[in-house]
Amino acid sequence: MKQFFALTAAPLLALTMLASEADAQQFSKRKQYNTVGVSLNAMNYFGDITPKPSIPSFRAGATRPNLGLTFTHRFAPRISARASLSYGRITGDDAKAADQNDQDAKYRYNRNMNFRNDIFELAGVGIFDLVENRNNYIKRPDFVPYLFGGVGVIRHNPKGENATGNIVALQPLRTEGQSSGYSLTQFVIPFGAGARYKLNKSFDIGLELGFRKTFTDYLDDVSGNYASLNDLGSEQAQYFGYYITGANTTGYPGTYDESIQSGQMRGKSNEKDWYTTLGVSVNYILAPRVRNPKFR
Repeated sequence: MKQFFALTAAPLLALTMLASEADAQQFSKRKQYNTVGVSLNAMNYFGDITPKPSIPSFRAGATRPNLGLTFTHRFAPRISARASLSYGRITGDDAKAADQNDQDAKYRYNRNMNFRNDIFELAGVGIFDLVENRNNYIKRPDFVPYLFGGVGVIRHNPKGENATGNIVALQPLRTEGQSSGYSLTQFVIPFGAGARYKLNKSFDIGLELGFRKTFTDYLDDVSGNYASLNDLGSEQAQYFGYYITGANTTGYPGTYDESIQSGQMRGKSNEKDWYTTLGVSVNYILAPRVRNPKFR
């Protein structure tokens, strides 16, 4: 996963820095402009509760919607900066993602974990157009592919559904016996690629694929090893944090599997969670005011 991030992000950063100071100076303020936009995306995550705990693996049935608002300022022929605010949900369920007949996946099926996580994201990114525009917004190119990368912050709160159908916040339960809970505010690195198409003088539509590199392994509340049953204080913590044989078919409480000892693997703590967005956007250009020169 680290190699994937390096191979994707490094070229993006290199291309972003290609815009020279001369280009920025030649692109006068009269040609700069702002846009506002809305986006509708499909949102997925990569983590411990997917068919395989690796970044190429996701379950289409776990896709959920994501909505976003953006404000973009064009600085130079190829360079823009974008601020965005978005809200979306990611989900995962061992009972649906893991194959109980697969020997490598059976432990995750019996783990019987499920979660949903509503994520608010505030981000700022730089956009590097692969087709430059040295003209004003009216004469912009019809089709522009681009790359983007930046930094963001998210607020998340993983929750799970227990056997009675109630939705329970998982972080306060400390399902892995943590002495202190993990933070629900995290930094992320958004990056990806997209393309814009000019509809008319004032509107563009776009298609964009974005990745979010996170610095937490708890988007799904699964990261490390099993705690002992005695260290999981509440009944809810025991339900979500322990290995319960038969819970997928017979419901809570199932049978606590005493062969699972404290310290055995519950999740892959060496890999952080990711999430992605894929969707369409509509952007409206705020036409810049043209100031006429003053005559004396």
